[in-house]
Order: sequence, then C-alpha cells, then structure tokens
Amino acid sequence: MDLEATLPYTSITVVQLLTAVVALVVGLIVSKIILKFFKLSMRRTNLSDVLIEFLARFLSALLYVLVILLVLTSLGVTIGSILVSLSAMVGLILGFGMSDTVNNIASGTWIAALRPIDIGEVVTINGKTGKVKAVGIMATELLTPDNVFVTIPNSQVWGASIENATRMPTRRADVAVGIGYGSSVDKAVQVAMDIMKAHPFVLDDPEPAVVLTELADSSVNLALRPWTNTENYMAVKGDIAKSVLEGLPKAGVEIPFPQLDVHLDKT
Repeated sequence: MDLEATLPYTSITVVQLLTAVVALVVGLIVSKIILKFFKLSMRRTNLSDVLIEFLARFLSALLYVLVILLVLTSLGVTIGSILVSLSAMVGLILGFGMSDTVNNIASGTWIAALRPIDIGEVVTINGKTGKVKAVGIMATELLTPDNVFVTIPNSQVWGASIENATRMPTRRADVAVGIGYGSSVDKAVQVAMDIMKAHPFVLDDPEPAVVLTELADSSVNLALRPWTNTENYMAVKGDIAKSVLEGLPKAGVEIPFPQLDVHLDKT
C-alpha cells in the first residue's frame, strides 16, 4: 500500500512546517500590532467606546482567520478548497438551526451602532445588573458589583428592556422613611429638608423634596427626594439615610419598627 497516497500530510516537509510556525508567530504579532494601532486611531474619532471595541473584536476575528489561512497555505493546502469547505460549513450551520449565531452578530452590530449601552455604564439587563465591560461579536459582557463576570447573548440584550443607571448626568436618590402616627409630620419634613439641603452633593436645582407616600399599618411613610450628580448617587443615598436615622429621633420624631404586642389573659 502506498502510504503517501493514503496519508497526504506525510508529504509535508520540514521546511514547510518551519515556515508554517514562523507564519503563525509573525501573523499573531502583526495582528496584535494592527489591532493596537486600530484602537488608537479610532479613539481619535468621535466614535463611542462600545463601537470601537466591537469593531476591534470583529477585526481581530478576521485577522485570526487570515493567519490560519496563511499557515495552511504554508503547509501546501490550496486556499480554494478551504474557502469551499468554509462555505459548506456555513451552509450546514445555518441549515441546522444555528441562526442564533447570525442573530447575535446582527444584534451586536445594532447595539454598537445605536449605543443603548456603553462601556463603563451600569445597566440592568434580564435581571442582571453590572458595569458594561464590552459588546463582543456574540455576547455582551457585564461585571456585577460583587465582581461576577456575566455574559449575555447579544440577541437577548437587543430584545430586552434595558435600565441604564448612569447614562443621565443627574439622578434622584430616593430614601424612604416611616414615622410614628404620634409624631409631627411637619417637624419630620423640616428635619429631612434641613438634612438634604446641608449635604454638599445634593443639588439646589432640582430642589429636594419630601413627599408623604402612604399611611401604613404602623407608620406614616415619607419619601425623601434629593437630586445629585450620578457619580455621587450612592454616597448621597447612604449619607441621607444615616443622617435621617440619627436626626429624626433627636428632634423628637419617632421611627417605628415592626412589632407584635401579645396580651395574656390572667383570668
């Protein structure tokens, strides 16, 4: 039996193998250099970070395909046959219900172009809240506040309702508090207003407000509504809650807590 006829890869020479290795190494290095210069040049434009990252990843995938084709050419493989095989594989993928892949790529393109989210923004998508790290070709990447890396298919992002917590320059840092029925609402409102107006990060315009929201079973519920710059949102929310917790009792305003009174009949 002619082994060379049955195993065509045995005809690969040492020179071809070394050439393929050199082509792979050089190709990867050149690809990284091209990507670096591409990102630097794109950042000089007015394009958004999310679009630049998306285009960079798309270019990266194309460059890697070219490197693989270059390596196969170095080994003596005919490019024409490879392209025919790739076309057949794409047809099989689409035919076997892998249209989700195409949907993810198309959705990623729309996300990058229309920019409902951007890199560094804090968003909530499908119940997952985190900072946007990237919008890739296939999926969107989030990093949650507790440092969990979340990957969401682009088609689910594009088809979902998105809450963007950091897109707007200002936010209202609502703080809910309940006071006892025996306490003065006017005094509680005045104390709360003084606390909010004294905070250095609370904006004068829009003006902070206190709204009576509910007459609950054991408390009169108030909503404190100070406005602040988005980057100070968490600091203002925490500071106001702490100051109200300490300030209302000092002013003689009761902050009730859920309790159950049990009366025993001694008869």
